[in-house]
Parts: sequence; C-alpha cells; structure tokens
Amino acid sequence: MDLTADRSAAEPEPHRTAIPGVHQTRGRRRPSGEPPPLPRALGRSGRFWIVVMAILAVFIVVLAGFQIGNSLERGEDAFVRWFAGMRTAWLTAVVRGVNVLASPVVPRVLGWGTILALLAVRRWRHLVVFVGVTLVAVWLTSHLAQLTGRPRPLGVTILGSWRGPSFPSRPLVALGGSLMGITYTLVVPGRPRELAKWASWTLLAALGFAELYLGQYHPTDLLFGLALGIALPVIAYRLHTPNAIFPVTYRTGRAAHLDLGGVRGAAIRQAIRDQLGLTILEIKPFGLAGSGGSSPMRLTVEGDPNRHLFGKLYAKSHMRADRWYKLGRTILYGSLEDEKPYNSVRRLAEYEDYVLRVMHDAGIPCAQSYGFVEISPEREYLLVTEFLEGGVEITEAPVTDAVIDDALATVRLMWEAGLAHRDVKGANILVRGESIVMIDPAFGELRPSPWRQAVDLANMMVVLGLRTDPDRVYQRALASFTPEEIAEAFAATRGVTMPSQSRQHLRDAERTGRDVLARFRELAPKRPPIRIQRWSVRRVTHSVAIAFGALVALGLLLDAIRSGAL
Repeated sequence: MDLTADRSAAEPEPHRTAIPGVHQTRGRRRPSGEPPPLPRALGRSGRFWIVVMAILAVFIVVLAGFQIGNSLERGEDAFVRWFAGMRTAWLTAVVRGVNVLASPVVPRVLGWGTILALLAVRRWRHLVVFVGVTLVAVWLTSHLAQLTGRPRPLGVTILGSWRGPSFPSRPLVALGGSLMGITYTLVVPGRPRELAKWASWTLLAALGFAELYLGQYHPTDLLFGLALGIALPVIAYRLHTPNAIFPVTYRTGRAAHLDLGGVRGAAIRQAIRDQLGLTILEIKPFGLAGSGGSSPMRLTVEGDPNRHLFGKLYAKSHMRADRWYKLGRTILYGSLEDEKPYNSVRRLAEYEDYVLRVMHDAGIPCAQSYGFVEISPEREYLLVTEFLEGGVEITEAPVTDAVIDDALATVRLMWEAGLAHRDVKGANILVRGESIVMIDPAFGELRPSPWRQAVDLANMMVVLGLRTDPDRVYQRALASFTPEEIAEAFAATRGVTMPSQSRQHLRDAERTGRDVLARFRELAPKRPPIRIQRWSVRRVTHSVAIAFGALVALGLLLDAIRSGAL
C-alpha cells in the first residue's frame, strides 16, 4: 500500500515541529548539483583574473628557466624601438604629463587616503584586506624583479627617470592596486562602481601607453604589472569581502547586521519554503540594538491568521568575529571556561538550535526552536524560532517582585538542569506579564563549571539591581540561593565576565551615585575574589604567534612605505 500517495500535500513532515496556525507544506530536497539559495560566486571577472594569475605563474617559470626568455627579450626590444620611433615633440610633452601617475607619490597619496577613509567609516575588514593586498603586491613585485633581473629596453633612449629591473612594471602594480582598492572598498556597487572601474582602467591604460612610449618598460612588463595590479585586489575582495556579506554602504548600523533585502532576501524566502515548508510574506530587521553577533529579523509567515517568527542569520563574518574575540580573550585572560571557537557557520547555528531545545525540554522559559535552514553552504545559516509576542526587554519593562522572583528562579532552574546561559544581560531577558523569558543562548553551555554558573547568577542580579534596588534584589534572592552562593557569585564576577551592556549600565549608574556592584558585595558574606587568570601553553603560543605576525606585518609595511606603494 502506498502511504505516501495518501498523505496530504499540505501536511507537514512528521519530524518537524508543528507551528500552530501556520500553513506548512512539505519541504523540497535540493537535488545534487543544483545551486543553493544564495550561491557563492566569484563572477566572470573574478574567474577571468584567476586564469590570468595562472598564466602569469606559468610565464614566470618559462621566463626564468628556459631560453625562450632571451628570444622574447630581443623581440620586445625591437618593438619598443619601433614604438619610440613615433615620438613627436607635442606628444612627448603630453605623455610626460601622463607619466606623473608613475610617481611613487600618487599611489602613496591614494593608499593612505584610502586607509584614512576606511578608518573614518570603520570598515575594518576592507581595511585589513586593502593593507594585506598592498603588502603582498609589494612583496611579489620585489621578489619577481630579483628572480628575473630583467634589464630595461635596450637600444632606445629612455625618457624620464628609471631604476632597477623592469619586470614587472612597479608603477602599474602600485597604481592598479590603489585604484582597485578604492573601487572595491569605498565605492558602492552598481553604476558608481562601474564608472569607477572604467575610470581606473582608463588611467591604467594611459600610464601603460606612457611607459611604453617613453621606453621605460617592455610590453610584457606592462601586461604583467597590469595583471598583478588588478588581479590581486579583485580576487582578494571577491573572496574576502563579497558585497553580499560585506556591503560597501554608508548607512549607519553594525557591520554584523547583513542586508536582508535583494538577493539575500529572496534566498531566505526560498530556503525557508524549501526546507521548512513555510511561506514568508515579509522580512524585517528586528532587535538590532542588542545583537552584535548575528543579523536578527522578524519573519511574517503565511497562516490563518498570519503570524510572526523570529530568525537569526549567521554568516561566515560572524564566525570569524567570534574567533578573533575568543583569541583576544585567550591572550588577555587565558582559558575562560569553554571559549573555543566554532569551526564552521553550520556548527554555530546548530549549537544554538540544540541549546534552545535542551532548555525548552528542561522547562526553562525560552523561545521554541523550529530548526535552522541553509542559505549558502558553510557560509550562511538561518535559525528560526518562536517570536515572543508581547515580550519587552527588561531594561524597558516594569520590574515587580514577581518578575525578580521569576528571574532568580530561572537561574536556579538552569543550575539544576546543568546549564549556563553565559550571556545574561538586559537585551537577553524579555518580560511578558509577570514572567521572564531568556533569549539568545548562543554562548550557552551544558554541564558548566560552578564558576560559570555563579557568574550567571551575579549577572542576573546586576540586571535586576540596575532596574530596581540592590537591597531589594538581594532579599528576594535569599529565597532561591544561600548567602554563600551569592557571595561566590560576586567573588567570581569581574568586568571581563560581564556583558558589555551591563558594564555600560553600571558606569551610567555610578555617575548618578549608585554603585550597584559594590552594594551587592557589601550585602553578601565576605569572600576573596576568585582568580580567573589561567596560563597555558595555548595562551603562550598564541601570544608569541600574534607578536611574530605583527613584526612581519610591520616589516612588510615599512617595505611598502619605502617602495612608495604606501
């Protein structure tokens, strides 16, 4: 008997969590070979420049290791002599003016101007890639010149200044890198970027013509200088700062918050429809102020009536930010519990989905997870959960004794269930009526140490004390915790173990004469602070590696400055 044929097309798959009042259809499996909702694409120009770089590598090997290099050089010398034969007085004057672009001052001004502009708009990833590409280009140009040792064109009067080997053309590499850097880091995509590309190519073509006309370089020197100057930046920016993930915009907002419209918005709708069987009517950013490690959104889903769900988009940029954050904490403080970085974006979304399900099963008030969907394999995943209608952030809600008791009872329940939230702050606590709901357990931990559980208690009491009064919170806490447990909590708490939002609120309270943290410590029994610094081999090796990398980068930067690239 074929049971599949009898199943209604509108019936959700058995393994899914049913969402009341929502039209949920069967999902669609993406066949092998079909592109994902948001495919990763270098574009035709990116693939073209990768091919150019491969040809460049083959040519360098041939030029350095085979006799063909001598024949090529004689032919190019003859071509340069023929080309120089077209010189006229008026054209020479014009070309000398164009050749000002070859001055080291031009790429230096453009390079430092780009760096200052990126600092001003706080586009840190573009800044790192720009400086990195510049250093790599300087290093490659210098070593290629030493490897080939190619002389300047022979048998022709070289007009203008020149020195050193001719392969590849250093001015074209430097100017190309600067112009491509400006195009891909400061110019918004669309027509402005297309115009910037055409302007850059025009300037590079003019400079190449001038250097050939003046007899300073061979044609292949110019071609490969042009290839290096354009290919390296284009490939680097397409791979490390794709516009879909790191858009060049001048709107305000955190870099962690990705654009949810356009191609990505369509991909989110398709992914949720195919993988969860839901029809999305509207995607709207939501709760951006309290989120720095994801792109949160409110999803309007087709139903009877329509209802809202909550989504958190995780991308590779969030995973990398998490890695750098945890690396910095390892160097500064050693091992603070389970702070090892995630090894993939999938694992980041998968872990929060799992923690939400464990918390829900344990009876801890939290949003119910409906699973996560793949937007772009290993690059972007979207976690879909219940939208907590009527929930108000505790920093904006009235905090009654019932709310205080429920919040402290939730911490006790997490202790008994063997869980730690690890990011207890106002933005992660919603109030609905007289109860609280914990959200955003991305840093949650199962079977945490007593120290980590104690930190959760202290952070919860700080949030409540900021909204009400420390004495009142302390007295209510005695119903769920012993004085010794409260003393342990504040002995374990330091600035590094508190979310930045709570630290800022504590500073604001101190300016008004309320030292909430000090008052809690006065009320609790005296206990020496719990040491959190931990030295380990991992901490030492990471510190040494960072210091060594900084020295190498400084050396390359000085070389770039001396060569005129910066």
